[in-house]
Amino acid sequence: MRQFSSALCVEQGRPFADAGGERPDRKELEAVMEMIVRAVDVGFGNTKFVTGCTDNDIRCASFPSVAYPSARDLSAVLAAERRKTVAVPIDGLFYEVGPEVGLAAESFRATQMHDRYTETPEYAALLRGALNMMKVDTIDLLVVGLPVAVFAAKKAALEKAMTGKHEVGGGRTVTVRKALAIAQPQGALVYYASLHQKWKAIEQEQSLIVDPGARTFDWLVAKGMRFVQKKSHSVNRGMFDVLQAIAAEISADIGTPYRDFDAIDIALRTGKNPMIYQKSYDIAPLMPIARTIAQQAVSSMMQWIEAAYSFQNIILVGGGAFLFKKAVKEAFPKHRIHEIKEPMYANVKGFQIAGMNYARSALDKEWRAGESDHGKGEGI
Repeated sequence: MRQFSSALCVEQGRPFADAGGERPDRKELEAVMEMIVRAVDVGFGNTKFVTGCTDNDIRCASFPSVAYPSARDLSAVLAAERRKTVAVPIDGLFYEVGPEVGLAAESFRATQMHDRYTETPEYAALLRGALNMMKVDTIDLLVVGLPVAVFAAKKAALEKAMTGKHEVGGGRTVTVRKALAIAQPQGALVYYASLHQKWKAIEQEQSLIVDPGARTFDWLVAKGMRFVQKKSHSVNRGMFDVLQAIAAEISADIGTPYRDFDAIDIALRTGKNPMIYQKSYDIAPLMPIARTIAQQAVSSMMQWIEAAYSFQNIILVGGGAFLFKKAVKEAFPKHRIHEIKEPMYANVKGFQIAGMNYARSALDKEWRAGESDHGKGEGI
């Protein structure tokens, strides 16, 4: 069994040591690829995870961050009733999670949108559901993320909780030998640097990563690959606030509580109005509310940032990027805002790359130690 040194590459704000710029040689790459490194980003809206990785491709999947508890294992129902979910056992209950969790019978949508989210059974169920869907029994290194505001306080506890043997449903267990937590937007910075082959150049640059998610609006200021903690933060002003505000307006208009947040989210992303009482409901008059919330989030960020002119890179990622883009551009009218294809997966792809670099640095240290021992044996 390969052991990782706990002292490797875990400096404050720098979750991996050598992004290097130099491409690993074939021997290094093959050794790293033999190790199973995986990444999970359990967000308040969606759980994103890596299912596989090659030298040129990181394959990802996702499912809604919704977990329905039940007293029985719903995976034991008749095949005709089965859906693409898994029942994860936690503390005497079974939490149903997965791509088709929306088909679960319960109409109440349970959400855990608070700073102790990572300590809840729902979070554990979502993460273990992702482990189940990775189709591996052992993970040498699992990389997970945290919102910027709680990163320092929650990092050690989350890494400890993620390490060890996990029941992932269906009678299966997955063993995680080591876990590493990094700030969520830092994953996007890693992915951006890798995507544009900017490892060496970015070390001399200042960057701002803006990550509007479901609950939190995160931003991270970085010098090179090190994030500046005093200027990086997050506020609870994400997509869910937008959906709630629009739902409240619709409720007042139709005279009954309206809670179909998914329909509103789809409408915002596609431009196709939701159907209410069999009719298309025009949400265009409500868009100023959405824009105001985005502006409030960006305004909060600007209070933390000084000398905006010093940023060489401003990178916009996250599931809410499409809605917050205008507010970010208005705040930085003289900058180019860099966007990433499939922004929802930017963080988790960066986690995977950071994990691979971490594993590579561990192997480098082992090889150097081995060569040193060999040298001593030869009397050199």
